[in-house]
Amino acid sequence: MFVDKAIIKIKAGNGGDGAVAFHREKFVAAGGPDGGDGGKGGSVLFVADDGINTLSDFRYMRKYAATHGENGGTNRCSGRNGEDCVIKVPRGTLVYDNETGRLMADISSDEPFVAARGGRGGWGNRHFATATRQVPRFSKPGIPGEQKEIRLELKLLADVGLVGFPNVGKSTLISVVSEAKPEIANYHFTTITPVLGVVRPPIGAAFVMADIPGVIEGASEGVGLGHEFLRHVERCRMLVHIVDVAGSEGRDPLADFDTINEELEKFNPELAGRPMIVAGNKCDLASDEQLAAFEAAMKERGYAYFPLMAPIAHGTDELIRHLGIELGKLPPIRRFEAEAEVLPDVDTIENRGVNIQNRDGVFFVEAQWLLNILRGINFADDEGLQYFERLLQGTGVIDALREAGVQEGDTVSIYDLEFEFVN
Repeated sequence: MFVDKAIIKIKAGNGGDGAVAFHREKFVAAGGPDGGDGGKGGSVLFVADDGINTLSDFRYMRKYAATHGENGGTNRCSGRNGEDCVIKVPRGTLVYDNETGRLMADISSDEPFVAARGGRGGWGNRHFATATRQVPRFSKPGIPGEQKEIRLELKLLADVGLVGFPNVGKSTLISVVSEAKPEIANYHFTTITPVLGVVRPPIGAAFVMADIPGVIEGASEGVGLGHEFLRHVERCRMLVHIVDVAGSEGRDPLADFDTINEELEKFNPELAGRPMIVAGNKCDLASDEQLAAFEAAMKERGYAYFPLMAPIAHGTDELIRHLGIELGKLPPIRRFEAEAEVLPDVDTIENRGVNIQNRDGVFFVEAQWLLNILRGINFADDEGLQYFERLLQGTGVIDALREAGVQEGDTVSIYDLEFEFVN
């Protein structure tokens, strides 16, 4: 079964806790703190796999989790890092944050995408030893790993998309010009899943052609199969519009042509500007007047037109040669740009409660809402630092620290961030 949409839940591993330990060895006096750091939690990654062409596996397995980092040990031994969870998806899969609708990544290259980052391991007590605090009896807990609900959406990577009404000969054409073997029969919606085939033209590089299941009037609003599969046209660099020029099913070929174009534009206005070639199929069933009238109409509208009799491969060589030449002039297959994560306005943040613990002069601040926001802040630029300052002031974290007794110069620890408090 062809499945091109799925919703799953992912959970990165938590970081291991830092250890509280003191060095004890014969003939070594005052060994001091030697608690090791916790291991980093495993992350959840998506990678493209060309051996997979649907999202059907995600119908049965909907939860994916990486392993946690191990806790730190004695003798400054760090805990083992958790193992990453690698999820293989078809090339061309879009990864969305299902809660916000944000496009996180387009899995079209070989670069792995980290969708949920593992938590950093906590520091052992050896990190907290100072001249005035020589016996720290506390460590830092590991940071929880990210968890998200993810929506996966497959948009096939194809150079050329075949569009047209059902039963106009799209499947026959792709079976003749490539090694693809779609089901072919004389009834509507024979093809119920997209079919890909590699075409090797005499001029130009090989390209991928996709047979998109029949689009009919109202497809952009959910009629027929087209609504389910129109998304697979969006990546195509060029469209081949196949028309039954004989009107063998009682429809007007020119009206068919206009109807399909309107559906493409309604679904995505960008498709209206996509390069298109028109192929008039079933020429053996059409009269000379029908052939001449349709060809004249296409040329008047500025389209390159190719008459075909697909079952006997008549006219297909000319069409494929033209596609090979034209594709060489076009940019590569579209890649969708990931959307930047938008940080919430400070005034809109709810559930601002924080837990503050003073451990021998180090003030530990914890709050799940704060952790989620911190992960999206870029501390490398000035805007990120300014947002962080507004966040602490506007959400009452600074006031809570003062109530807990923080003084200027004290260390404040917020998960994997530490700084000296300044009034």
